[in-house]
Amino acid sequence: MKIWAIANQKGGVGKTTTTVTLGGLLAAWGFRTLMIDIDPHGSLTSYFGNDPDTLEKSSYDLFLAVGEKRPLDVRSVVMPTGTEGLDLIPATVALASLDRQSGRLDGLGLALRKCIEQVKDDYDYVLVDCPPVLGILLINALAACQHLVIPVQTEFLAMKGLERMLNTIKMVTRARATPLQYTIVPTYYDQRTRASVDTLDQMRREFDEHLWSGYIPVDTKLRDASRAGVPPPLYDPRSRAVRAYTDLLETLQHGPTVAASRPAEVAG
Repeated sequence: MKIWAIANQKGGVGKTTTTVTLGGLLAAWGFRTLMIDIDPHGSLTSYFGNDPDTLEKSSYDLFLAVGEKRPLDVRSVVMPTGTEGLDLIPATVALASLDRQSGRLDGLGLALRKCIEQVKDDYDYVLVDCPPVLGILLINALAACQHLVIPVQTEFLAMKGLERMLNTIKMVTRARATPLQYTIVPTYYDQRTRASVDTLDQMRREFDEHLWSGYIPVDTKLRDASRAGVPPPLYDPRSRAVRAYTDLLETLQHGPTVAASRPAEVAG
């Protein structure tokens, strides 16, 4: 099972869109995929028509059970998305209280890893949609994941969020047994604007080693898919953004020079 976290310490850069699009592609290719929403804003949860304010069970319950040393079946929190092969552990706003409760809850730093371990035989991929702030939730995701995907909007203010994220990676790497592998993904690229062009050029100069060679273009089909509550690859598989995310997924799976390995029955 592969575990990827999608994170950036700035909001509005395309984290949820990246999570749901990669998840939709993986499911369409025949991979059993679980998305975990640990952002108190619950954007991924809302994407599929759920209200983070009214859900009875969520990822919060998993953290709470680990912290209070209570047994909890992770599968009881998993819900379908309506897309075959794509499941979701939703978020609620209660997640925002975990940092304040960390004093009374023991072992929260590895809670997510312990929960994912329970379902390691159920899924091929786990994608974790993270909050845009440094705290117990983001630290959990970075401790649990094997690869970090960092969406960065191609505008100047987003570069500050990237710098903060890279500093966090350095901090977390010191506590990990293995270095944290990561890929920077330029998003919302619009070649008609000077800001997008200049920002992408700056990324290529400063972060080339970890920068994906492509970019995710501005595409209204992403917004339309969100409104419909359907992963973009199912809404419009030929859209520009979906084609770009397909290239990204192939790179994340096997590197830039090797074609993605899809199960034979769905390849093509």
